[in-house]
Amino acid sequence: MSISIKNPEEIELMKEAGRILAITHEELKKAIKPGITTYDIDKLGEEVIRSYGCTPSFLNYCGYPASICVSINEEVVHGIPSRTRHIKEGDIVSLDAGVIYKGYHSDSARTYGVGEISPVCTDLIKVTKQSFFEALKVARAGNHIKDIGVAVERYVLQHGFDVVVDLVGHGVGKNLHEEPDVPNFATRRRGPKLKAGMTIAIEPMVTVGDYHVNWLDDGWTVVTADGLAAAHYENTILITESEPVILSRAEGLEL
Repeated sequence: MSISIKNPEEIELMKEAGRILAITHEELKKAIKPGITTYDIDKLGEEVIRSYGCTPSFLNYCGYPASICVSINEEVVHGIPSRTRHIKEGDIVSLDAGVIYKGYHSDSARTYGVGEISPVCTDLIKVTKQSFFEALKVARAGNHIKDIGVAVERYVLQHGFDVVVDLVGHGVGKNLHEEPDVPNFATRRRGPKLKAGMTIAIEPMVTVGDYHVNWLDDGWTVVTADGLAAAHYENTILITESEPVILSRAEGLEL
């Protein structure tokens, strides 16, 4: 396994990619209202990314046909935007996006409620987000990849939800997906040791029901097998000798 350790110049490029990605998410957050189509969300996201001279990481990646993954309710990840799919009051919408800046990627995801949502979905979104921050507490040099998954899974299960096990986080840098895999659940092996200069995407995918998922016939959209809601939260982070650094953020904007 070859894990890329980033130098200071590479880290600065990834910080800028992350800043632009955070701005993109903020614009998308403001646009999500009942009636907007998932296609409109995708086009807005692409416009914001390109307005900064960047390229969407996802567009045509392994054949994916859009710039923003828009997943609604029981859709866990990789929902394909459509001109005929309208966001409705009470939906929860997960947006996953990536930015390429001068050859370096940043990757992050957020889940939002549209208008008034159910109490269980409110809790689901909060727990999914906090599970990322629980993982951040152990994402430091000297610990292992397994420690991240243990932290996510423990927190999620304590709050009555479950963690998808068929999908994982990943390294990120010159490529959108690099070594190592970053599971959101406890694994038998400890996995690689975390080292300063590693850049990884931690992305809990959490379900109201159990962890089983299916892939739709479009080959991309992942849905819960029981049809219950799912949420997704992700940031690109840098491992350091002390506290980890979230790269996919912008000053003054909420994570």
